[in-house]
Amino acid sequence: MMKLRAYLSLFVVMAYLVFGIPPWEQTASQAETAQPTSVFAKDNLVAWCIVPFDAAKRGPQARAKMLRELGLKKVAYDWRQEHVPTFEEEILAYREHGLEFFAFWDVHEDMFQLFEKHKISPQVWKMMPQPSEGGQQEKVEAAARQMIPLVNRTRQLGCKLGIYNHGGWAGEPSNMVAVCKWLRQNADGKHVGIVYNFHHGHEHVNDFSRQIAMMKPYLLCVNLNGMNDGARPKILALGSGQHEIAMMRTLKASGYQGPVGILDHQSELDAEQSLKENLTGIKQILIKMKDTVAAKTY
Repeated sequence: MMKLRAYLSLFVVMAYLVFGIPPWEQTASQAETAQPTSVFAKDNLVAWCIVPFDAAKRGPQARAKMLRELGLKKVAYDWRQEHVPTFEEEILAYREHGLEFFAFWDVHEDMFQLFEKHKISPQVWKMMPQPSEGGQQEKVEAAARQMIPLVNRTRQLGCKLGIYNHGGWAGEPSNMVAVCKWLRQNADGKHVGIVYNFHHGHEHVNDFSRQIAMMKPYLLCVNLNGMNDGARPKILALGSGQHEIAMMRTLKASGYQGPVGILDHQSELDAEQSLKENLTGIKQILIKMKDTVAAKTY
């Protein structure tokens, strides 16, 4: 007992010398600093589908400024052929405004060379092929083999490769998981994973818990959306639908800690308006979920 008291006394003295405050106060301070974060915290959000769908037709500088003013810090960049000449300007604008170039949609060698030039390694999001012939195993292997050149290129770039659900056979979680497994086992594809979109998964609403459990080891990002029966409408602001709150609860309960996206994807709307609607909606959902840690970040 005397030795224990001596050790405790020594601890008190050391705490005063090192921290200038008693150890019990230091413990409280450390506990505040180490508060658990939430997967839905604002810093974890990714802005998605905000380039070709923006009714305001912003350029790179205006887009980066808008995102910074909204308090968003990550961007997944989708594009059309008209945006190729401004690829580098986009990278530089994000860097200037403190944004992370988090992901790049599809494939373009010009952008891949810019990744190397600017030493960035965003995720690359790509839909996998949809084989039409053969049994299940043959389709899985055929789809995986067609992706090997991109698997190799993204590995060389240091980028993660996300298989992106977009409907059909190639958008079914079980098929995406099977292709991920095949590529990891047969093509040195440890960097290959899944990007799952609510707006392309209306058929998974009723068994979302099973689907998310299956995908979780491979998930690189989950993009949120308001969810109504029958995709009516397909794109809907968060907080306006019937099912997204239950799906978000399921996602949180699964233990997923990766990034989550909010999207515009409405070409008739200013991207800023769409993002604001989603930010408002997600905060309301978090209050209903009693996720006060995340709600306080909005």
